[in-house]
Amino acid sequence: MSNPATFRLISYNIHKGIGGVDRRYRPERIIETLKQYSADIVFLQEVDDQVPRSRMDVQVELFSEALEMKHSAYQRNVHLKQGHYGNAILSRFPLLDVEDVDLTIPLKKRRQGLLAHCRIKHDGHQRTMLLVNVHLGLAGFERKMQLRKLLEHPTVHRVHQETPMVIGGDLNDVWENLGKQLMTPAGFSIAAKSIRTFPAAFPARALDNLFYRGDLTVKHAFASKSKVAGQASDHRPLIVDFELGAP
Repeated sequence: MSNPATFRLISYNIHKGIGGVDRRYRPERIIETLKQYSADIVFLQEVDDQVPRSRMDVQVELFSEALEMKHSAYQRNVHLKQGHYGNAILSRFPLLDVEDVDLTIPLKKRRQGLLAHCRIKHDGHQRTMLLVNVHLGLAGFERKMQLRKLLEHPTVHRVHQETPMVIGGDLNDVWENLGKQLMTPAGFSIAAKSIRTFPAAFPARALDNLFYRGDLTVKHAFASKSKVAGQASDHRPLIVDFELGAP
Protein backbone atom coordinates (compact mmCIF):
# COMPACT_ATOMS: atom_id res chain seq x y z
CA MET A 1 0.00 0.00 0.00
CA SER A 2 1.43 3.40 -0.99
CA ASN A 3 2.02 6.22 1.47
CA PRO A 4 -0.01 9.42 1.43
CA ALA A 5 1.50 12.52 -0.20
CA THR A 6 2.09 15.70 1.79
CA PHE A 7 2.14 19.25 0.52
CA ARG A 8 2.31 22.73 2.05
CA LEU A 9 -0.12 25.47 1.04
CA ILE A 10 0.33 29.11 2.03
CA SER A 11 -2.37 31.77 1.80
CA TYR A 12 -1.04 35.31 1.89
CA ASN A 13 -2.56 38.73 1.27
CA ILE A 14 0.61 40.52 0.20
CA HIS A 15 -0.89 44.05 0.10
CA LYS A 16 0.84 44.62 -3.26
CA GLY A 17 4.20 44.14 -1.50
CA ILE A 18 3.65 47.34 0.46
CA GLY A 19 4.39 47.21 4.19
CA GLY A 20 1.42 47.55 6.49
CA VAL A 21 3.23 49.96 8.82
CA ASP A 22 5.99 51.69 6.85
CA ARG A 23 3.98 51.78 3.55
CA ARG A 24 7.12 51.02 1.57
CA TYR A 25 7.12 48.84 -1.52
CA ARG A 26 9.59 46.07 -0.71
CA PRO A 27 8.74 42.89 -2.65
CA GLU A 28 11.93 41.29 -1.36
CA ARG A 29 10.27 41.07 2.08
CA ILE A 30 7.41 39.04 0.61
CA ILE A 31 9.92 36.78 -1.13
CA GLU A 32 11.97 36.31 2.05
CA THR A 33 8.85 35.44 4.02
CA LEU A 34 7.64 32.89 1.48
CA LYS A 35 11.07 31.32 1.02
CA GLN A 36 11.27 30.68 4.74
CA TYR A 37 8.35 28.23 4.55
CA SER A 38 9.04 26.34 1.27
CA ALA A 39 5.45 26.01 0.07
CA ASP A 40 4.30 23.72 -2.73
CA ILE A 41 1.25 25.89 -3.49
CA VAL A 42 0.71 29.57 -2.70
CA PHE A 43 -2.56 31.53 -2.77
CA LEU A 44 -1.78 35.25 -3.09
CA GLN A 45 -4.24 38.14 -2.83
CA GLU A 46 -3.75 41.81 -3.78
CA VAL A 47 -1.14 41.06 -6.44
CA ASP A 48 -0.22 44.02 -8.66
CA ASP A 49 0.24 43.89 -12.42
CA GLN A 50 2.00 46.88 -14.02
CA VAL A 51 0.90 49.45 -11.44
CA PRO A 52 3.03 52.60 -10.78
CA ARG A 53 2.97 52.14 -6.97
CA SER A 54 4.80 48.82 -7.40
CA ARG A 55 7.35 49.96 -9.98
CA MET A 56 5.26 48.53 -12.85
CA ASP A 57 6.27 45.03 -11.75
CA VAL A 58 4.36 42.03 -13.06
CA GLN A 59 4.30 40.57 -9.58
CA VAL A 60 3.07 37.09 -10.44
CA GLU A 61 6.16 36.65 -12.62
CA LEU A 62 8.44 38.31 -10.06
CA PHE A 63 7.37 35.96 -7.26
CA SER A 64 7.16 32.85 -9.45
CA GLU A 65 10.75 33.31 -10.60
CA ALA A 66 12.10 34.20 -7.15
CA LEU A 67 10.45 31.15 -5.57
CA GLU A 68 11.23 28.86 -8.52
CA MET A 69 7.57 27.90 -8.83
CA LYS A 70 7.15 27.42 -12.57
CA HIS A 71 3.36 27.01 -12.61
CA SER A 72 1.19 30.05 -11.99
CA ALA A 73 -2.21 31.58 -12.65
CA TYR A 74 -3.21 35.22 -12.31
CA GLN A 75 -6.52 37.02 -12.27
CA ARG A 76 -6.89 40.66 -13.22
CA ASN A 77 -9.59 41.54 -10.76
CA VAL A 78 -9.60 45.28 -10.03
CA HIS A 79 -8.82 47.59 -12.97
CA LEU A 80 -6.92 50.76 -12.03
CA LYS A 81 -6.11 53.88 -14.06
CA GLN A 82 -2.88 52.11 -14.91
CA GLY A 83 -2.58 48.36 -14.41
CA HIS A 84 -4.58 45.91 -12.30
CA TYR A 85 -4.47 43.88 -9.13
CA GLY A 86 -6.01 40.56 -8.22
CA ASN A 87 -5.45 37.00 -7.05
CA ALA A 88 -2.70 34.56 -8.02
CA ILE A 89 -1.85 30.91 -7.51
CA LEU A 90 1.77 29.74 -7.61
CA SER A 91 2.49 26.02 -7.70
CA ARG A 92 5.21 23.41 -7.98
CA PHE A 93 2.58 21.19 -9.63
CA PRO A 94 0.94 21.74 -13.03
CA LEU A 95 -2.16 23.96 -13.06
CA LEU A 96 -4.93 23.18 -15.55
CA ASP A 97 -8.34 24.55 -16.54
CA VAL A 98 -7.78 27.95 -14.94
CA GLU A 99 -11.06 29.82 -14.56
CA ASP A 100 -12.35 33.13 -13.19
CA VAL A 101 -15.62 33.17 -11.26
CA ASP A 102 -17.38 36.50 -10.83
CA LEU A 103 -18.29 36.99 -7.15
CA THR A 104 -19.22 40.65 -7.39
CA ILE A 105 -22.28 41.72 -5.41
CA PRO A 106 -24.13 44.75 -6.88
CA LEU A 107 -22.95 48.13 -5.54
CA LYS A 108 -19.93 46.45 -3.96
CA LYS A 109 -16.28 46.27 -5.09
CA ARG A 110 -15.50 43.87 -7.92
CA ARG A 111 -14.47 40.44 -6.63
CA GLN A 112 -13.59 37.17 -8.34
CA GLY A 113 -12.57 33.66 -7.43
CA LEU A 114 -9.56 32.09 -9.14
CA LEU A 115 -10.07 28.38 -9.87
CA ALA A 116 -7.45 25.91 -11.09
CA HIS A 117 -7.08 22.16 -11.16
CA CYS A 118 -3.75 21.03 -9.74
CA ARG A 119 -2.19 17.73 -10.82
CA ILE A 120 -0.04 15.96 -8.24
CA LYS A 121 2.05 12.89 -9.10
CA HIS A 122 2.53 10.38 -6.31
CA ASP A 123 3.82 6.80 -6.33
CA GLY A 124 3.31 6.53 -10.08
CA HIS A 125 -0.27 7.79 -9.85
CA GLN A 126 -1.71 11.18 -10.71
CA ARG A 127 -4.21 12.97 -8.46
CA THR A 128 -6.22 16.03 -9.44
CA MET A 129 -7.22 18.62 -6.85
CA LEU A 130 -9.37 21.72 -7.29
CA LEU A 131 -7.89 24.94 -5.89
CA VAL A 132 -10.00 28.07 -5.32
CA ASN A 133 -8.36 31.32 -4.23
CA VAL A 134 -10.66 34.13 -3.08
CA HIS A 135 -10.57 37.58 -1.52
CA LEU A 136 -14.04 38.12 -0.09
CA GLY A 137 -15.83 41.39 0.60
CA LEU A 138 -15.85 43.61 3.67
CA ALA A 139 -19.54 43.25 4.56
CA GLY A 140 -20.87 40.15 6.32
CA PHE A 141 -23.86 39.69 4.00
CA GLU A 142 -21.57 40.15 0.99
CA ARG A 143 -19.20 37.38 2.08
CA LYS A 144 -22.06 34.92 2.57
CA MET A 145 -23.55 35.74 -0.83
CA GLN A 146 -20.13 35.32 -2.45
CA LEU A 147 -19.52 31.89 -0.90
CA ARG A 148 -23.01 30.71 -1.86
CA LYS A 149 -22.38 31.92 -5.41
CA LEU A 150 -19.06 30.07 -5.45
CA LEU A 151 -20.49 26.80 -4.09
CA GLU A 152 -23.24 26.91 -6.73
CA HIS A 153 -20.79 27.50 -9.59
CA PRO A 154 -20.79 24.42 -11.90
CA THR A 155 -17.04 23.75 -11.62
CA VAL A 156 -17.27 23.63 -7.81
CA HIS A 157 -20.75 22.13 -7.53
CA ARG A 158 -20.02 19.08 -9.67
CA VAL A 159 -16.85 18.05 -7.79
CA HIS A 160 -17.31 14.62 -6.19
CA GLN A 161 -17.32 14.63 -2.38
CA GLU A 162 -14.16 12.48 -2.28
CA THR A 163 -12.22 14.64 -4.77
CA PRO A 164 -9.65 16.85 -2.99
CA MET A 165 -10.62 20.53 -3.00
CA VAL A 166 -9.29 23.58 -1.16
CA ILE A 167 -11.17 26.89 -1.04
CA GLY A 168 -9.68 29.84 0.79
CA GLY A 169 -7.66 33.00 0.92
CA ASP A 170 -8.40 36.36 2.51
CA LEU A 171 -11.94 35.68 3.71
CA ASN A 172 -12.27 38.88 5.77
CA ASP A 173 -14.01 36.53 8.20
CA VAL A 174 -14.12 38.99 11.11
CA TRP A 175 -16.53 36.88 13.21
CA GLU A 176 -15.12 33.49 12.11
CA ASN A 177 -18.59 32.22 11.24
CA LEU A 178 -18.34 31.41 7.52
CA GLY A 179 -17.22 27.85 8.21
CA LYS A 180 -20.02 26.99 10.60
CA GLN A 181 -22.74 28.76 8.62
CA LEU A 182 -21.83 27.86 5.04
CA MET A 183 -18.81 25.62 4.51
CA THR A 184 -19.37 22.86 7.09
CA PRO A 185 -22.93 22.22 5.80
CA ALA A 186 -21.39 21.87 2.31
CA GLY A 187 -19.06 19.12 3.57
CA PHE A 188 -15.93 21.23 4.14
CA SER A 189 -13.61 21.21 7.13
CA ILE A 190 -11.78 24.25 8.49
CA ALA A 191 -7.99 24.11 8.18
CA ALA A 192 -7.12 26.70 10.84
CA LYS A 193 -8.97 27.44 14.07
CA SER A 194 -8.67 31.06 15.20
CA ILE A 195 -5.16 31.60 13.85
CA ARG A 196 -4.67 35.37 13.81
CA THR A 197 -3.15 36.92 10.69
CA PHE A 198 -4.27 40.59 10.74
CA PRO A 199 -2.93 43.18 11.26
CA ALA A 200 0.55 41.86 10.61
CA ALA A 201 2.28 44.05 13.21
CA PHE A 202 0.02 42.85 16.08
CA PRO A 203 -2.32 40.11 14.82
CA ALA A 204 -5.78 40.30 16.38
CA ARG A 205 -8.10 38.83 13.72
CA ALA A 206 -8.21 35.46 11.94
CA LEU A 207 -9.20 36.93 8.56
CA ASP A 208 -7.43 34.31 6.44
CA ASN A 209 -8.36 30.65 6.25
CA LEU A 210 -8.71 27.55 4.08
CA PHE A 211 -11.61 25.12 3.81
CA TYR A 212 -10.99 21.63 2.47
CA ARG A 213 -12.98 18.60 1.39
CA GLY A 214 -12.37 15.16 -0.03
CA ASP A 215 -9.32 12.95 0.43
CA LEU A 216 -7.36 15.50 2.48
CA THR A 217 -6.17 15.79 6.08
CA VAL A 218 -4.59 18.77 7.83
CA LYS A 219 -1.41 17.87 9.71
CA HIS A 220 -0.43 21.33 10.91
CA ALA A 221 -1.59 24.96 10.54
CA PHE A 222 0.07 28.14 11.79
CA ALA A 223 0.75 31.78 10.96
CA SER A 224 4.23 33.14 10.41
CA LYS A 225 5.66 34.87 13.47
CA SER A 226 8.82 36.11 11.81
CA LYS A 227 9.92 39.73 12.10
CA VAL A 228 9.95 40.26 8.34
CA ALA A 229 6.41 38.89 8.02
CA GLY A 230 5.32 41.59 10.45
CA GLN A 231 6.71 44.23 8.10
CA ALA A 232 6.15 42.89 4.58
CA SER A 233 2.36 43.30 4.29
CA ASP A 234 -0.67 44.15 6.43
CA HIS A 235 -1.43 40.40 6.78
CA ARG A 236 0.76 37.53 7.94
CA PRO A 237 0.78 34.36 5.82
CA LEU A 238 -1.21 31.33 6.90
CA ILE A 239 0.73 28.07 6.44
CA VAL A 240 -1.09 24.71 6.25
CA ASP A 241 0.45 21.26 5.80
CA PHE A 242 -1.92 18.84 4.08
CA GLU A 243 -1.82 15.11 3.58
CA LEU A 244 -3.34 13.74 0.38
CA GLY A 245 -4.60 10.18 0.70
CA ALA A 246 -3.02 7.35 -1.25
CA PRO A 247 -4.79 6.60 -4.56
